Amino acid sequence: MAQARQIKLGLSCRFLGYHVAAWRHPDVPSDGALSLQHFLKVAKKAEAEKIDMIFFADSVGVREDDLPPGSAARSMKNAELEPTTLLSAIAACTQNIGLVATASTSYNEPFNVARRYASLDHISGGRAGWNVVTSWSEQEAWNFGRDQHFDYDTRYAMADEFVDVVAGLWDSWEPDAFLRDKQSGLFYDPEKLHILNHQGRFYKVRGPLNSARTPQGRPIIVQAGGSEPGRDLGARAADVIYSSSHSIEKAQAYYADMKARVAAYGRDPSELLVMPGVTFYVDETMEKAKAKQDLLQRLIEPEVGLSILYHHFGDLRGYDIDGPLPEPKHAKVKSLADSLYQMAQQNDLTIRDVYLTVAAGNSGWTIVGTPESIVDELQKWAENNAADGFNICPATLPNGMEDVAGFILPELRARGMFRTEYEGPTLRENLGLALPELGDIAARHRSKVASL
Repeated sequence: MAQARQIKLGLSCRFLGYHVAAWRHPDVPSDGALSLQHFLKVAKKAEAEKIDMIFFADSVGVREDDLPPGSAARSMKNAELEPTTLLSAIAACTQNIGLVATASTSYNEPFNVARRYASLDHISGGRAGWNVVTSWSEQEAWNFGRDQHFDYDTRYAMADEFVDVVAGLWDSWEPDAFLRDKQSGLFYDPEKLHILNHQGRFYKVRGPLNSARTPQGRPIIVQAGGSEPGRDLGARAADVIYSSSHSIEKAQAYYADMKARVAAYGRDPSELLVMPGVTFYVDETMEKAKAKQDLLQRLIEPEVGLSILYHHFGDLRGYDIDGPLPEPKHAKVKSLADSLYQMAQQNDLTIRDVYLTVAAGNSGWTIVGTPESIVDELQKWAENNAADGFNICPATLPNGMEDVAGFILPELRARGMFRTEYEGPTLRENLGLALPELGDIAARHRSKVASL
């Protein structure tokens, strides 16, 4: 019998869970998004179960438009902790689990990001990861002296240069540069210091970084690009890709595309791990699993439900919520609005039915089932070139992590698909990634040009 493929697992700790009504669940602490103890409990449980990493998405602005008016006040997406600060506290109370957080390339400076994540890597003993995003919302722009967010092409051009600068700063010192020789009085070897002297379109950064090379060479780089420039940046610079696919066919197409792009940069395809996001509702029977989802669905306030549909159908407050869905007008994404409208027409769905359907899907891959049926799906994706692992996006926290431990991991381990012990003390070791060479990310530009 062939040995099952081993997978990697991350746990995304967004707010109190990924369901819009997570904060209203009776077992969820409604103030948990501002509580170290809440997230520390989740992190320690994840580490006890040998999960590769916890991940904190972030935004430098509130995440919700107040559309229709009054809906934002019913959303939990408005107050959270700055993630690298939070992860530094978690690092002091954990030993092995990876610590990944988002930092925007649009509203930071490269030096600040390089220093912050290098510090987290030193504090944690080599467990830090940076999730690269370009940001997307006008609310973020308003907090940084701008009336509008950067246009699409500009923000990706900025991100491409930003990553090069950060990586260059992380390469300021060779691994053995710091001698700290009390006898000779030499603190570092000047031959092993590298001044960046970067001058580009968006950034002028001399360097060096005032931090030694970190325990895992440099922090892990994570990215989630679905667009053409996003995919290209991920293929060149990332170690891990968080992807979003609703079907195995789309996941396979994305996986194949990313592995091919990696090879075009002179990298081995195994150097980039593709980890689709998945939300599941699991219990010992399908009926119990469905009951978990139904409980959260019942907690969705109508105002929040209408906000889910606002950008597709406009303000629906004047319509009967249990009546038919009107045709979309002035939709931001016409194809998606048309798809939802056709679904409603074909299945005789009300406005309430449609927003509940969208909420249940969480705009990503959602599975409801038993441990066996869910792991069947995970195994199918892993063994058919759709995933190297998964970024688990629990509907609620801490309940979601408890379900991972109680239902999913025992089944994965029974099939030989997940570890029982960590491979090493660093995130890079546990992900099975080699130590990086100095200058490797910048060199990949040249590798692709040479291959054209």
